[in-house]
Amino acid sequence: MAEWVAVARVEDFSPGTVRTLEIEGTPIAVFNLNGRYYAIEDICSHEAETLSGGEVAGEEIICPRHGAHFSILTGAARSPPAYEPVATFPVRVEGGMVRVKDDRWG
Repeated sequence: MAEWVAVARVEDFSPGTVRTLEIEGTPIAVFNLNGRYYAIEDICSHEAETLSGGEVAGEEIICPRHGAHFSILTGAARSPPAYEPVATFPVRVEGGMVRVKDDRWG
């Protein structure tokens, strides 16, 4: 069963920033977009580049290698050369701590 994993304390996770972690071998990027938290798999679906090193533009992350855009909210690929989405993960705030989990496998 998937467990919630602590990312950062809310007061230490400023709007417009990203935190990265790994859960059971899966790299995850957690974004603070104006006080709302979102998590996506931190690997571009086009060519396995780390997305968290890219530029955040509104609600999108731009892959630093080839410039593909992904929705931070839904994981959808929004521009070539990526056509496949990246996985998204549930995020919650509990006890002042931002937490995420990989619940894809039950």
